[in-house]
Amino acid sequence: MQTKVRLQQSLADIGVLDDATKELIRHCQQLVRRIDRELQAQARQLGWQQDLQRSGGVPGLGPTTSLALVATFHRHNFRSADAFVAFIGLDVRVRGSGKFRGRRKLTKKGDPEIRRLLYNAAMSGCKDPHWKHYYQSLRNRGFSGTAALMALARKMVRVCYALLQKQLSFDPGIRLIACSAT
Repeated sequence: MQTKVRLQQSLADIGVLDDATKELIRHCQQLVRRIDRELQAQARQLGWQQDLQRSGGVPGLGPTTSLALVATFHRHNFRSADAFVAFIGLDVRVRGSGKFRGRRKLTKKGDPEIRRLLYNAAMSGCKDPHWKHYYQSLRNRGFSGTAALMALARKMVRVCYALLQKQLSFDPGIRLIACSAT
């Protein structure tokens, strides 16, 4: 997708190549759909179909993000949701000692593509009624838009981990009462 967008942007100003650019973009879109179908087929062969349905039920998580999370979940035997979040790179590095409180930022240890997918999922999820209140409460507490989205992405990863770990389906009737601080 990134390559498609780069091609589209770099060839946009060349009027002579408009038809060729449109054909190239159409071909890229077909290739992306073919890759998505192949990834879904591989997931079915690995027996991940139910896990994909579980993670796909979380508001904001689409098929590509769900597949990335399920593949990451099956990559290792994570002890906890914290370990899963840390592996993805959404854990917060705290710098401080005594009275000094340094700047807090993401460790970014994991795969940047998964973090990008999760950021986009959080952008979609913050508009969903299930996550909207949580996102707005973060903004009201003084979080920047990006920090609130990353906190929401972290929350989505935790929910997805719990669903995969306990083999449960997402229930939108359950509100975010357990731990609104994470």
